Amino acid sequence: MNSFQQMINWLNDPLNWTNPGGIVTRLLEHLRLSGGALLLACLIAWPIGIALGRRGRGGALIVLLSNATQAIPVVALLTILPLTAIGFGARPVIVALAVFAIPPLLATAHTGMREVDPEVRDAARGMGLSGWQLLRRVELPLAVPYLAAGLRTAAVQVVATAGLAALVNGGGLGMIVAAGFGLDIAAGGGQILAGGLLIAGLALLVEALLAGVQRLVTPVASRRA
Repeated sequence: MNSFQQMINWLNDPLNWTNPGGIVTRLLEHLRLSGGALLLACLIAWPIGIALGRRGRGGALIVLLSNATQAIPVVALLTILPLTAIGFGARPVIVALAVFAIPPLLATAHTGMREVDPEVRDAARGMGLSGWQLLRRVELPLAVPYLAAGLRTAAVQVVATAGLAALVNGGGLGMIVAAGFGLDIAAGGGQILAGGLLIAGLALLVEALLAGVQRLVTPVASRRA
């Protein structure tokens, strides 16, 4: 029996889905890790990107921060962070994935603010809107398509990379792959392929869902362009 047939058999075994540490459990862990990392990254990247974009400054800083964070391998962070006060488990994984997710969120938030038409801002100010009202009622709605695009990119990257959480026993679908490597390759090859397929499938599903969301929040005129 080759590895592909083993993968089919492994996925067709109901116990591999429902047992403790099975697919359902690992999937929920994967989603929690990815969601936590995206939330943390959004809380950091969006305020900075929006603030700098509104002022029309910080383009060089955005590029510098994006390049710096992208230059740090996730594996290196997963190796270093557990040795700090953060410890092992889910926390270092969430922090490492958040660092990985910040560049696209930061860049698109900055771009979204920069792309707001200055005449629209002037018209809103002429109507008596305060700075906060201008941001909430005018600038953010116009920047939503850019924010959605950044979220889509970051989410797919995070979901696809979260399998590395198995390196620090952080849970997720990567644990299935790691367990397969712990077996003899003749016996665990199918499980390794199954874990990789599940991670790839989840990333593609997230991409499809967020592509639909991005399309919905993009104005028709911009969508056609």
